[in-house]
Amino acid sequence: MAKGNMGGVALMGFSCVQHHSGQALSHSRLKVQPPNKRAMSVAVEPTAPTAPTAPTAPTVQIEPHLDVKLFNRWSFDDVQVSDISLADYVGVVPAKHATYVPHTAGRYSVKRFRKAQCPIVERLTNSLMMHGRNNGKKLMAVRIIRHAMEIIHLLTDQNPIQIIVDAVVNSGPREDATRIGSAGVVRRQAVDISPLRRVNQAIYLLTTGARESAFRNIKTIAECLADELINAAKGSSNSYAIKKKDEIERVAKANR
Repeated sequence: MAKGNMGGVALMGFSCVQHHSGQALSHSRLKVQPPNKRAMSVAVEPTAPTAPTAPTAPTVQIEPHLDVKLFNRWSFDDVQVSDISLADYVGVVPAKHATYVPHTAGRYSVKRFRKAQCPIVERLTNSLMMHGRNNGKKLMAVRIIRHAMEIIHLLTDQNPIQIIVDAVVNSGPREDATRIGSAGVVRRQAVDISPLRRVNQAIYLLTTGARESAFRNIKTIAECLADELINAAKGSSNSYAIKKKDEIERVAKANR
């Protein structure tokens, strides 16, 4: 009886060990099994998506006014246009026309009157590229302008940009004569010239005079351009542009 009881106790103990080991095995299996995503999605309430935060740009301290100088030498700050009628057509405003080189690559000929927004030094540079053999040689024209400005500064001890502006103001004719009539009966009538055409004519006359004086001459084109600009800024009759301006105005006065 005791042996039977002992055997029963042993069997019960063995079954308990089996039961506990089975529970441990089942627990280990439950731990290994991956979670049910569908059940989790049902059980957990979805939260509202948060808006992505924009990346913060690094703070850059911008100076209120950057002194941009032409060729890193000549300032636009103190340049004045003496003729009030030409102030809107001579581009020397520091905030709009200050550049390091007279080469902005702007499309100023696409629309009418847009060239009035072009810096005046760049317009003078473009006018040097006249005639077919000089078309497109912008870097050569920029080099000529730079050398001419250095010569002007050595001769006058002034800002070359101011000399260019004074030359343009003095060289633009204020009155011209146009042709009136048709069918053989033609007469000339004196008319006023608009400010934009005055600037256009002045630039054309200045560069034409420099080009003609440099032809078959030992002087370089930069030296001839510097002499032309200095004489025109003074209003001297030695300037080709001043002589042409006086001739145009004299013909217009005779046909009033």
